[in-house]
Amino acid sequence: MRAVLTWRDKAEQCIYDLAFKPDGTQLILAAGNRLLVYDTSDGTLLQSLKGHKDTVYCVAYAKDGLWSPEQKSVSKHKSSSKIICCSWTNDGQYLALGMFNGVISLRNKNGDEKVKIERPGGSLSPIWSICWNPSREERNDILAVADWGQKLSFYQLSGKQIGKDRPLNFDPCCVSYFTKGEYILLGGSDKQVSLFTKDGVRLGTVGEQNSWVWTCKVKPDSNYVVVGCQDGTISFYQLIFSTVHGLYKDRYAYRDSMTDVIVQHLITEQKVRIKCKELVKKIAIYKNRLAIQVPEKIIIYELYSDDSSDMRYRVKERIVKKFECNLLVVCSDHIILCQEKRLQCLSFSGVKEREWQMESLIRYIKVIGGPPGREGLLVGLKNGQILKIFVDNLFAIVLLKQATAVRCLDMSASRKKLAVVDENDTCLVYDIHTKELLFQEPNANSVAWNTQCEDMLCFSGGGYLNIKASTFPVHQQKLQGFVVGYNGSKIFCLHAFSISAVEVPQSAPMYQYLERKMFKEAYQIACLGVTDTDWRELAMEALEGLEFETAKKAFIRVRDLRYLELINSIEERKKQGETNNDLFLADVFAYQGKFHEAAKLYKRSGHENLALDMYTDLRMFEYAKDFLGSGDPKETKMLITKQADWARNINEPKAAVEMYISAGEHVKAIEISGDHGWIDMLIDIARKLDKAEREPLLMCAHYFKKLDNPGYAAETYQKIGDLKSLVQLHVETQHWDEAFALGEKHPEFKEDIYMPYAQWLAENDRFEEAQKAFHKAGRQGEAVRVLEQLSNNAVVENRFNDAAYYYWMLSMQCLNIAQDPAQKGTMLTKFHHFQHLAELYHCYHAIHRYTEEPFSSHRPETLFNISRFLLHSLTKDTPLGISKVRTLFTLAKQSRTLGAYKLARHAYDQLRGLYVPARFQKSIELDSLTIRSQPFHDNEELVPLCYRCSTNNPLLNNLGNVCINCRQPFIFSASSYEVLHLVEFYLEEGITDEEAVSLIDLEAPRHKRENKWQEITGNNSQTLRLDETMNSMGDDDPFTAKLSFEQGGSEFVPVVVSRSVLRSMSRREVLIKRWPPPLQWQYFRSFLPDASITMCPSCFQMFHSEDYELLVLQHTHCPYCRRHIDDPSP
Repeated sequence: MRAVLTWRDKAEQCIYDLAFKPDGTQLILAAGNRLLVYDTSDGTLLQSLKGHKDTVYCVAYAKDGLWSPEQKSVSKHKSSSKIICCSWTNDGQYLALGMFNGVISLRNKNGDEKVKIERPGGSLSPIWSICWNPSREERNDILAVADWGQKLSFYQLSGKQIGKDRPLNFDPCCVSYFTKGEYILLGGSDKQVSLFTKDGVRLGTVGEQNSWVWTCKVKPDSNYVVVGCQDGTISFYQLIFSTVHGLYKDRYAYRDSMTDVIVQHLITEQKVRIKCKELVKKIAIYKNRLAIQVPEKIIIYELYSDDSSDMRYRVKERIVKKFECNLLVVCSDHIILCQEKRLQCLSFSGVKEREWQMESLIRYIKVIGGPPGREGLLVGLKNGQILKIFVDNLFAIVLLKQATAVRCLDMSASRKKLAVVDENDTCLVYDIHTKELLFQEPNANSVAWNTQCEDMLCFSGGGYLNIKASTFPVHQQKLQGFVVGYNGSKIFCLHAFSISAVEVPQSAPMYQYLERKMFKEAYQIACLGVTDTDWRELAMEALEGLEFETAKKAFIRVRDLRYLELINSIEERKKQGETNNDLFLADVFAYQGKFHEAAKLYKRSGHENLALDMYTDLRMFEYAKDFLGSGDPKETKMLITKQADWARNINEPKAAVEMYISAGEHVKAIEISGDHGWIDMLIDIARKLDKAEREPLLMCAHYFKKLDNPGYAAETYQKIGDLKSLVQLHVETQHWDEAFALGEKHPEFKEDIYMPYAQWLAENDRFEEAQKAFHKAGRQGEAVRVLEQLSNNAVVENRFNDAAYYYWMLSMQCLNIAQDPAQKGTMLTKFHHFQHLAELYHCYHAIHRYTEEPFSSHRPETLFNISRFLLHSLTKDTPLGISKVRTLFTLAKQSRTLGAYKLARHAYDQLRGLYVPARFQKSIELDSLTIRSQPFHDNEELVPLCYRCSTNNPLLNNLGNVCINCRQPFIFSASSYEVLHLVEFYLEEGITDEEAVSLIDLEAPRHKRENKWQEITGNNSQTLRLDETMNSMGDDDPFTAKLSFEQGGSEFVPVVVSRSVLRSMSRREVLIKRWPPPLQWQYFRSFLPDASITMCPSCFQMFHSEDYELLVLQHTHCPYCRRHIDDPSP
């Protein structure tokens, strides 16, 4: 940092304060009782204002008015001590007051004190100057305080001190910030102005004066400083901040804020900041080393790792010693100090190991690499001498000497060439071994060799960047700054205080090499960085020059597979011994579109056939005829085929078909005709073809199918005898009768017919037929899987009635499969499981409709019975889709309606432990409360009766749907779910189903019972008739006696009847479920024969006859298994 005096003037009296006009053009000073106005550009006194009668101590320019708009008058506040200085924050919200008693008062704009800071010195440390940092980038407002305790301190707006007090060793009279807050000016009793960083680190002296400095300020947005002194001197300085930096390859280190060092990776743009907290004087960087010189020491840093992208530095050594030097260089193990003509080599511990004395001033020094501890230095002197010095060698090697002083040096990557920029701005390039001047170029101020290419260098000067390859002419482009490095296609340029990496295409030097057919050198240049167009041009030029290796690399770069295939084929041919370059060049010309040149070369090399192929491929048939042989029919046919291909491509399909037919290319003719839908032409071709020509005939059949003409397709398949394709045709067109007829003649195709037929039936909801078709196809497992999927879908979609039907069908399918002894056990288990699910979903359909729909078609008694049956059936896992909440909700509602209050209360209690949907919650909570007002018992009329043991069962049965006394399962109506007056009985061992039916059909007379029955029937009293009936049956019926004998006990004991009991039964009293094998038939005895019960012959579900007839009339089929009313089969 240097301070250059721009102008100076002297007033008659002390300069207490000064201020710049906001735009920086004028300066106003307080000199005695006068105000002096100066022009800042040249120091001209513009005005002397004499309006004040006493000494003026403070001046300021108004930026936004004197008073705030909301205040009409000035508010006054008393202070406990004399106020010496003040400063407003950037936003104008707070005012800092410095007082004579060492107190700093922070007040808001209304004058209220918010923070009070007391300095340690008290009244012995008057606060003589304070200033807020004007930077907008700081997170907090920072106040700089200078007191006559000779301390500089910093505080936040909260009153918290930042860091420690900085000792000054003089009495400060003024403190001020630069416009952006990066530096502080401080003046006082030491008769000079000092420059500090914003953190209080002293950087140097701006200007020494002859008396105390009472004021100093910075011109807005500039590096100009004005100083006012006790003796009336006004000095105007310009501060020049020199660039302190270092560069090695792609790492650039430079000084920032005078005390920090930033290391920048020029390729990755990564940056790292090293805080030194002292003035940085010199920087040097080399490989993994970084040296920083501060006033009293040199700090050496090293990278944490050898990774080229690592940016983390740590301190390796500190040389605590003050050094004076012009240049600083760091190596792996040494520090090189340059002072005028002398070079000193120091170890990292500060020990001087060597010293070199030069003949002239050292103008340039650079590390050019080498083994650690033996690096080489390139040194340029003012007398034009250029030397090479090794740090482990005391003797310098003179490379060459020129007449002019050296300004800049660089050595090529192979150390064979040396580039020098002299004081006449000339770039001179020498051969190091021969000392010969290879060439020179004017207008250069810096030079750099390309580290990746031996023959390329760049130099800058006159606002231009110059790139030179070999001895070719220079290529220029505009560029501001100095070239400091050249790596591949990147040129590192220093402009002002920053360095940047400029991407420079290497197109110009590449084309210079191409013009001289120097393909390998051009490729090396292209690798440094050229455009894709340049790469393609290089590839084409190298290919035409038959430099296949270079062309191959270039085409790989642009990813041109077509030319790579050409080069690979040529290389293979060369390996096989082919050496005709004309033929190779002809192939190249053909690929490039130079067809006539290629044809001439083919003909010259004796390969007219290749010219013929080329022209036919290009559809240039007129040119192709010139290369035809002596009427060879093979070649003529080939040419006609090619011409047909061309006609096809130019959208002349009919002409192409005729040409293909004449050339015998039936497949292509069929393809075109089929694609255009020409049925007549296809028929003509198919009928003319011989049946041995299978492929074209199959293609004809394919197009017939595609064009919806299955009849012609069938005719074609029959012609070639392809029965399997014929079957597939009938199946695809759903001509099932023809397919069945073909299957009867050829049983091996039955599975191919019935399997898709079954799938088609299932898709059309014809499941019974689909099952038969699956059975015929022998794919019973497939039938089961289809029905399982349909069942699951019905449950997911809340179609529980359909789900019940599908599960019933599944059970019957499993029963059918169970006839196979190998699968009997598994299938019977599935049969009972699916039968159970069908019953549950059949019941739940009514519950779901009741809870979802506003009205229900079912009577309360039916819903009550259904919900009880469902609740008793859900003793284990609840199937998918069935809601226990809905079931309990329905039971509670209907129980309340029918007077079963105890059961209703139990249902509501059960609902409390379940997750209830929001729409039911309010109703359930209300009903749970109101049910408490009802009596705690159930309506006795609702209690179910066991027809075996005459026991009244509770409405809520822990055993499920069985009697609590005799454990006899209840038989329910499949519509109203009332308990039917039926009891199941079993046959004694040895009685077959056929014998049992014949015994029941005998109907042996029972005179006593019949006479007594008639007498009771004549009685008009229903109660007496029933009692008499039960009594008479008890006295006379052998089956009833059997019941009385076996009832009771904790285990269920089934009713087993003998032949005599069977004979005593009437046919109208017995219902038989005639299950197909392997299941046994089930027998049921009715205790009220006059109350008619109907059993569906298909699903064997029991109904009250009246209910069944009504449901069948409504739906025309069984409500459970959907057997149609007119269907005679069970």
